[in-house]
Amino acid sequence: MQDETLGSCRWRSALLSSLLSVAALGLAVAASADTAITGAALDAQRTQAELQQRIDAADDDVRTNIEALRKAQQELRRLKAYNAELAPQLERQALQQGQRLAALDNLELTRESLPGTLRELVERFRLWVESDMPFLHDERLARADSLETLLGDTDLSSAEKLDRVLSAWRSELDYGRELDSWRGELSGSQDQPARDVEFLRIGRVGWYYLTPDGKAGGVWKVEPGRWEALDSQGVAQLRKGLSVVREQRAPDLLTLPLSQPLLTPSQSQMQSPDKERNS
Repeated sequence: MQDETLGSCRWRSALLSSLLSVAALGLAVAASADTAITGAALDAQRTQAELQQRIDAADDDVRTNIEALRKAQQELRRLKAYNAELAPQLERQALQQGQRLAALDNLELTRESLPGTLRELVERFRLWVESDMPFLHDERLARADSLETLLGDTDLSSAEKLDRVLSAWRSELDYGRELDSWRGELSGSQDQPARDVEFLRIGRVGWYYLTPDGKAGGVWKVEPGRWEALDSQGVAQLRKGLSVVREQRAPDLLTLPLSQPLLTPSQSQMQSPDKERNS
């Protein structure tokens, strides 16, 4: 009986030891599981943090790219507007360049034809002076003579000759836009000797003279080619015109007969083809 009791005690002691061992093993396994769970959680947190960093970095890259795209679009719009503004200028420059190239191609031909052109201009200048109203006639004929001498001057270039010929033509054209007065000699006739008078010229439409005493005057008539006396009213208007030219009175309307006959519109149209052929 005592032996059974002892055996039973040993059995319970062994069972208790086994249970303790199992409990200790469970605790160890639980501790190990907790450690594994904690490590996995940390790994997950690190992974999530890395992903968040990548997402943040990707967001920054996207924002940077969007900003760069916006600036590129703005630059593209500016360049399109600049090109649209520049295109007409480039077209004009291209046209001018083409004209200059064409002029260079024709330069040699122009140089060859320039002497003949100068000669023609000088001849027409003399014809113009000889057929125009004979005011300052000797002075203008002397200018024509100087142009003819100019053509034979070998010391002058063609460009210098052209410049002087054009300058003479400009002087002639200016006569048609000016009012002028000067003292000069009125050629005599069978009834009247030569005498000094005051001349008044109104462009190319009127040429007049007034005697020194201011009592007599005349108008040059182109078609008969002679002087015709002015009446008292015409002489008074002539005196007023001379005062205006001398700036002794304010500009005023003058009532004077014209040297050139006025052309009607139909006459102008009839003469225009001849003018074009002669130009």
